Amino acid sequence: TRLFRNAAIVESFSVSFAILVVAQRYRNVMSAVEVYDQDQRFRAIAEWFERLVPETLDEIDLVYASSARFIDPFNDLSGRDNIERVFAHMFETLDSPRFKVTSIAAHQTIGFMTWDFLFVRRGREQKIFGCTQFEINDRGLIVLHRDFWDPAAQVYEQVPVLGTMLRLLRRKLALPKS
Repeated sequence: TRLFRNAAIVESFSVSFAILVVAQRYRNVMSAVEVYDQDQRFRAIAEWFERLVPETLDEIDLVYASSARFIDPFNDLSGRDNIERVFAHMFETLDSPRFKVTSIAAHQTIGFMTWDFLFVRRGREQKIFGCTQFEINDRGLIVLHRDFWDPAAQVYEQVPVLGTMLRLLRRKLALPKS
């Protein structure tokens, strides 16, 4: 009977171990599927930005959570309606604004996108390059949108008197050339 009990213990352990191995493999597969879905979601967000025009702005509820936060060098606001107003303002004040996403990096619910923002202002084509950090919720909607770009070099230096002062200041603060 002792041998029988030991065999039963070994068999029970073997079955438990096999279940554990299968569960671990399944969990890894599920994690890979979740990451794949999140990568796909960040690609879909990038595509939305690249095709953003006034007519597609009403799709914003498919991209942003209702309580999302938006931060850029000029704004720090919350709420999807306020974010929609930022984009509507962009379309009102600039000619032909559009985004060109140049790279995407994502890990779980956090994604980063580098982009070129192209537009026409007073008849001149302009380009601003930057990066956005996104955080998405469990439904794949953006809860945080934080833009990183240099308004001094890319906007303020284009203003005649202010630009001259900023360029002088930049040269003064820069590492001296050898």
